[in-house]
Amino acid sequence: MSTVRAGLRYSAEHEWIADGSPTVVGVSEVAADALGEVVYIELPEVGARVTAGEVCGEIESTKSVSELFSPVTGEVVEVNEALADDPALVNSDPYGAAWLFRVAVEAEGPLLSAEEYAAANDATVE
Repeated sequence: MSTVRAGLRYSAEHEWIADGSPTVVGVSEVAADALGEVVYIELPEVGARVTAGEVCGEIESTKSVSELFSPVTGEVVEVNEALADDPALVNSDPYGAAWLFRVAVEAEGPLLSAEEYAAANDATVE
């Protein structure tokens, strides 16, 4: 069973955000487990504008290619360069070393609490 990190908020598309300025965006363990072994990640570029609910990149695994949706609207201020060399971090540490990008947030899309997201995805909250 996948775990959901308490204290984060989640989009229905399986991205998480950590409150702060700038806001950190990542992909949930639920999504990482469903994807299988991640082999490639395409992230938005620094300076790019992302819009809540819209595609901003993709994650490729040995099973499939999935679109990455932004849970917030704003400007990307940093991307996790470590993922270019080791995209499998998404599988081993989705809530830590595998954060995707940071955004100067102007608006948020619809987000779920950890408890709401876990209930909707048959996961446990830690």
